[in-house]
Amino acid sequence: MGLDRKDPYQTYNFAVEIDGLTRAGFKTCAGLDSTTTATKYREGTDASLASRQLPGLLSFSNVTLGRGITDDRGLWEWRQSVAKGSLQRKNMSIVLRDDQGNEKIRWNIRNCWPTKWSGPSFDAGAESIAIETLEIAHEGIEVQKWG
Repeated sequence: MGLDRKDPYQTYNFAVEIDGLTRAGFKTCAGLDSTTTATKYREGTDASLASRQLPGLLSFSNVTLGRGITDDRGLWEWRQSVAKGSLQRKNMSIVLRDDQGNEKIRWNIRNCWPTKWSGPSFDAGAESIAIETLEIAHEGIEVQKWG
């Protein structure tokens, strides 16, 4: 009797949705993580000389998206609106798909806004695509679907 084998999903088949729309194809997506800081605490009456570790604040890293630059100015305009003082928060989802294109995991990211945009680096001797990156600040990640 064999075990039911579960192969891990590949990283190459994903989509980025911003406010429910698949805005553009992205080459890279990084920064899906959260951290709870540990706060050291000790009372004078504790029998041990060691401090306790209590959970502190929850924080999230910025999500960094990279894509080949095109004439679609939507991401640039979103970043420019923030730079001009008009903060437009949007919701975003990162969707991981299996090899048949079926949605397997969806990370929903709340209240996003672009904190940094980086344009491409140029090299006349290279055979590569011009890549722009967008760094997204947000207020939380939730997993909507798993498997």
